[in-house]
Amino acid sequence: MSYFLLKTEPQTYSFDNLLNEGECVWDGVTNNLALKNIRTMKAGDRCLIYHSGSEKAVVGEAVVARDPYPDPKKHDGKLVVVNLKPVSKLRNPVSLAILKRRKELRDFDLIRLPRLSVMSLSAEVWKLIFEMSKEE
Repeated sequence: MSYFLLKTEPQTYSFDNLLNEGECVWDGVTNNLALKNIRTMKAGDRCLIYHSGSEKAVVGEAVVARDPYPDPKKHDGKLVVVNLKPVSKLRNPVSLAILKRRKELRDFDLIRLPRLSVMSLSAEVWKLIFEMSKEE
């Protein structure tokens, strides 16, 4: 199993939208590195959902429900999408400011490459963010 972080503007598509819909096609990604990360996803991989914009926080967990496939809305073979299903909201959102304070996360792509919308995570980073979400 692999781990990923997916960024979204909550005003465009929030984690609550995913919870309400039960499944979605994660589309709209055009950055080459982000697309490369999507191509490595497999059904069953775990994803953290990050609200960008004014919120700037990890807010929920989702699972990849379908392996990557060509974006059905586009006629461009390089654009791929995956289907996501929600798992749960995090107990407490983990803000970017809090993530930046952790020395062990200084090489985390969310901090190093802030514009990247899809990034892989190590199991250690995944676990750390979940532990941080349990803190008050």
